[in-house]
Amino acid sequence: MTIDTSEVAAQRITGFPYAFVPHLPLKADRHTHLEPQTAMPLIVDTDSESDFTTNPESRFGVNKTVAVIGSGISGVCAAAHLLKHGLSVTVFERSNGAGGVWKFDERPPEDPPYVYRPPSYGDQHHIPSGAVFDGGDADFSNLEIRFAPPSPCYVGLKTNVPTPLMGTALGNWPEGSPASVSHSTALQYIRSLAKRSGLDAVTEFHTRVEDVRKTSDGSKWRITTLALEKEDGIPSARFTQKVRDFDLVVVASGHYNMPRIPQIEGLKEWKDSFPDRVIHSKRYRNPEKYRDQNALVIGAGVSATDVCKELGEISNKTYQSTRNGRFDLPASVLPPNAVRVATVERFVPPEAKIEGEEPTLGNNQPIPGSVVLTDGTVLQDIHQVVIATGYIVSYPFLPQLHSDTTVDADPNDELVVTSDGVMTHNLHKDIFYINDPTLAFIGVPYHVATFSLFDFQAQALARVFAGRAKLPTQEDMRRKYEERVESKGRGRFFHSLVTPGHEIAYVKDLAEWVNSYVKETEGEPMPTHSEEFLKEYEVLKSRLRGLYPEVAKNDGRLQE
Repeated sequence: MTIDTSEVAAQRITGFPYAFVPHLPLKADRHTHLEPQTAMPLIVDTDSESDFTTNPESRFGVNKTVAVIGSGISGVCAAAHLLKHGLSVTVFERSNGAGGVWKFDERPPEDPPYVYRPPSYGDQHHIPSGAVFDGGDADFSNLEIRFAPPSPCYVGLKTNVPTPLMGTALGNWPEGSPASVSHSTALQYIRSLAKRSGLDAVTEFHTRVEDVRKTSDGSKWRITTLALEKEDGIPSARFTQKVRDFDLVVVASGHYNMPRIPQIEGLKEWKDSFPDRVIHSKRYRNPEKYRDQNALVIGAGVSATDVCKELGEISNKTYQSTRNGRFDLPASVLPPNAVRVATVERFVPPEAKIEGEEPTLGNNQPIPGSVVLTDGTVLQDIHQVVIATGYIVSYPFLPQLHSDTTVDADPNDELVVTSDGVMTHNLHKDIFYINDPTLAFIGVPYHVATFSLFDFQAQALARVFAGRAKLPTQEDMRRKYEERVESKGRGRFFHSLVTPGHEIAYVKDLAEWVNSYVKETEGEPMPTHSEEFLKEYEVLKSRLRGLYPEVAKNDGRLQE
């Protein structure tokens, strides 16, 4: 393999300074807002002149340019409604197609190092601009994975929200769609929305957003991208950097990118000794490798329980370790061969190996170590471990809005992500960055009918960005945000709409706000939930009340 790292790519250099190894260094060159900023080499596109003034309303309008980061369901909805309202849109998607989490790739992403990684690192590997790759098919496949890590989609993944609750204003599900559909059907739906909305013409695939920051005069957002440009028919690629300025930015990069690795004593040693036997659930693809084996699944949320169900009768025994969190699914949903156990206290390291020898295990040999639980139980003969402990909130392309030292309980008014990576701070209605609402986020809320909720968010966003609805003053947005913090507390549950009625009220509030400007702007009213949706919603929430009774009776104030 040969890599050319010169900016002009005029000659090839044998030997790549960033070794092509299982764990290429992550973005250690990222700077937080607390660290000195290093100037980046830029090739700047300055096609448009700034018309920025101190008048807040001048920031928005149909003549503005918008960058949308991501083309999952949130990005597709955002871009489609922005186009509909007359804005000039460019979508950046690091993979080869729209679909986000519903895009299945049989190749799993690499696991991150099993040490604490702050949120600003993200899940992408650093690749220098101007690099040129020539190598074999396998190495090229690994390079693609490092450039754009595949989603956590696995073979058996299906929607767990009924399709009548997952429609959008952009188009209905096909007639006769069942309540639960496969990942391939969900992907097809998302891509049909993108195609009919004209997004294929404005989306740059294989293009990763590296950095987003304001220009020196504060009038625009300067976006640095890195594109993987492939040669047809051969495993060859060039990485090209480009820098462009936009008036507005929408972050729609999703929840499921940077795995959360629990810092449990001995876990790293297990991973280091038997890396293929210990994985995060983002790498899980199918249950076959667990046939007739004993598996330990850490976590009791939706993903963890899905893995346990998939193992079903495939595994010999499945242990599901839980912290007894308020959003743990009940043990009653587990298959007969699975058992709920206490929290893992520590992993007893595998037996010492002879120096210089790599430990090897036969397919049916368990890991030569034990797992101690907090109730004193010791698990032995474990063959496989799946870490299903969720994901870290991370927007590595916004390093100046990250702090890897500030804790979640004590952010300032500027930060979006703190060291805990459990919530997105300082957003008005979970959409607009309060300090500068020309930056917006779609898809932040949890425990919702994702497709429809994100579509409603996108409809409200598009009206604001097009100048057809007005935001409150910054002081009013800050006041409302602090009132919500006081009511719900900080943490992941801050964004949850699981409490019955909260999702409906959230959408109604958005619609009433933007529709108050319809007569003034002669715009199109934003709809709210249909009667069909409300009926299906009540059925779903009745079921969820049984799963999360404590949340239902405490008006959503409980923390996860």
